[in-house]
Amino acid sequence: MRPWDGIISDEEQRAYRAAGFGRPSGVGKRPALLIIDVQYRTAGTTPMPFFEAVKEFPTSCGEVAWKAIDNIRLLVDEFRQRGWPVLYPHVAPKNQHEGGRLAEKVPAIMNIAANGYDFVREIAPRPGDVLLPKKHPSAFFATALTSHLIDLQADTLVVTGCSTSGCVRASVVDAFALNFKVLVPQDAVYDRSHVSHAVNLFDMSEKYADVAPTAEITETLRKI
Repeated sequence: MRPWDGIISDEEQRAYRAAGFGRPSGVGKRPALLIIDVQYRTAGTTPMPFFEAVKEFPTSCGEVAWKAIDNIRLLVDEFRQRGWPVLYPHVAPKNQHEGGRLAEKVPAIMNIAANGYDFVREIAPRPGDVLLPKKHPSAFFATALTSHLIDLQADTLVVTGCSTSGCVRASVVDAFALNFKVLVPQDAVYDRSHVSHAVNLFDMSEKYADVAPTAEITETLRKI
């Protein structure tokens, strides 16, 4: 069962098929793994139900984050074993004077405790990984990500992290626009809204990326 089944109607799914959307893009020869915003600010320091988690960090997604982190860890292990690059686009601490429209739209995001910006230990960076602080949703916007990917000669991006409907989606769209092949493990991304998570996975699968479970994507990567 796909994440959007029961949310996107069968008729709407047929409409996309009839229009020719949703064809697979496949995988290239030089993949890179993006781990977007997997910090305690989006996961909480321990797995907790959502309304408990937001008491610790208002930007936390609760237990769904930790389920995704288990799968991200599998992908990290696979990439490290293969010697493939792992990159960490992440939200940088925000100063009050640089909030811009984000501070107006979501004021709580400007008051995250310092430890909220730490990477979740289970998938934390190691020496040699690329760290990319960012201020906006897309991992590409005003960062050196494209430059790093060119240097690495990457042709395929596996995009994981948070949130499915926000920074993951924005990064996937930009990656697609830059002509990378994009894979999104549907159980290695997370969002505070189940509906938004599912709808955005569907939309990405139809237009911008190949969306599949982590196990399936791992098997595809092992054929490279």
